[in-house]
Amino acid sequence: MRAVIQRVKEASVSVEGKVVGAIGPGLLVFVGIEAADTEEDAAWLANKLPVLRVFEDADGRMNVALSETGGGILLISQFTLYGSLRKGTRPSFNRAAPPEFARAYFNNFHRAVETALGRPVPTGVFGAMMEIRAMNDGPVTLVMDTKQKEF
Repeated sequence: MRAVIQRVKEASVSVEGKVVGAIGPGLLVFVGIEAADTEEDAAWLANKLPVLRVFEDADGRMNVALSETGGGILLISQFTLYGSLRKGTRPSFNRAAPPEFARAYFNNFHRAVETALGRPVPTGVFGAMMEIRAMNDGPVTLVMDTKQKEF
């Protein structure tokens, strides 16, 4: 799994002009899934998100976890995170999981994130054309990869 995580003041996702998910302060998380992903990958990332210390403490240092702020998480599935531009200029998505695998995996991951956070987590609509609006905070943007944890 690969995730791009943005600290936001607010974020929302719309499908066909209708808002289907929104949060106030928290994390906007774009998630890419590859066919080689396992339950362990999902558990590792789901448990990591609520405890990421990317919010400022009283001294202005990033030292406070999302779980301490009461902030939300907005999850967006995004297969393009596995796009490769190694050859040419048109991305190849060979490493992205097939839709039928990715949909079930994303749904399981979503439930794991809700469990780890302890409250509902809004999402976009898997496979739909989505419009994402975000007011980044910082900006703070991190990339996590369950196969390259040092990334």
